[in-house]
Amino acid sequence: MAQTKKPTKGQELTSVEDTDAALKYYRDMLLIRRFEERAGQLYGMGLIGGFCHLYIGQEAIAVGMQAIAKKGDQVITGYRDHGHMLAGGMDPNEVMAELTGRFGGSSHGKGGSMHMFSVETGFFGGHGIVGAQVSLGTGLALANKYTGNGLVSYTYFGDGASNQGQVYESFNMAELWSLPVVYVIENNQYAMGTSVERSAAETELFKRGASFRIPGEQVDGMDVFAVMEAGARAAEHARSGKGPYLLEMKTYRYRGHSMSDPAKYRTKEEVDDVKKNRDPIDYLRDRLEKAKVPEDAFKAIDAEVKAIVAEAMEFAKNSPEPDPSELYTDVYLEAAQ
Repeated sequence: MAQTKKPTKGQELTSVEDTDAALKYYRDMLLIRRFEERAGQLYGMGLIGGFCHLYIGQEAIAVGMQAIAKKGDQVITGYRDHGHMLAGGMDPNEVMAELTGRFGGSSHGKGGSMHMFSVETGFFGGHGIVGAQVSLGTGLALANKYTGNGLVSYTYFGDGASNQGQVYESFNMAELWSLPVVYVIENNQYAMGTSVERSAAETELFKRGASFRIPGEQVDGMDVFAVMEAGARAAEHARSGKGPYLLEMKTYRYRGHSMSDPAKYRTKEEVDDVKKNRDPIDYLRDRLEKAKVPEDAFKAIDAEVKAIVAEAMEFAKNSPEPDPSELYTDVYLEAAQ
């Protein structure tokens, strides 16, 4: 039976450890924000080709979920994936180089924005087919159970993908076999451009697992602490052998669906209201300021983040394009005899 958990409100930072951890979350979210802003600029300059979907506004989800993950846990998501890569520890230089199609990228320039991959950090890709990653993430969970490695698969998808048939096939198998998977719906409320209210008969997406007996909850995805609290509960459920768990993260993307989307289906006033009253980074900064964190600490983080992003851009610009021979590498895996 699905359940609703009220989001936490105004959680106080009561110790130095709390404040230090919160500063790290603030830094990680700000890095994603500044990185994505620069990626948007590079796309406009023609240095990033193909599709490019920015994570601006949704930073608390990837950072909060990564904060409760254990070493070896896997992450798989759709094509709005840069935030998950950075939160998971991928090198910003390699991510930016991949965005620009350079050999120094994490996939040697062959994956681009939507198809990066990093075994080292447990990132099993952005995926361009809507909802396809849900079946793959369920497969990762099946492998975890089969090998008994104690790991959890965090499988992300959006409100648009939540209407895809393979999602429910995956739900059925995951619950039937008690697989260790946490399904995370990043509900930014508009899919490609159609609001949830116009595309979903049941708009409370955390209930979508109810007919499969998958517990679920709706979470304030703009509050990194609310994300962590729910994420830890879901991960423990999955890791302890109780099967899948469904988290609906209520969030909001500030930019269009992709760089080619002018987002005329919503008003400027609506977007501005979210930025002013619900921004995940500003919300965390407000709590840090109430904990007496000095202005100099924020300035130092901002300077660090700007330097990282600037270095990533320069690395990408100076990295060579892949040699044409790369067309024939990484196509097949040769198994050991």
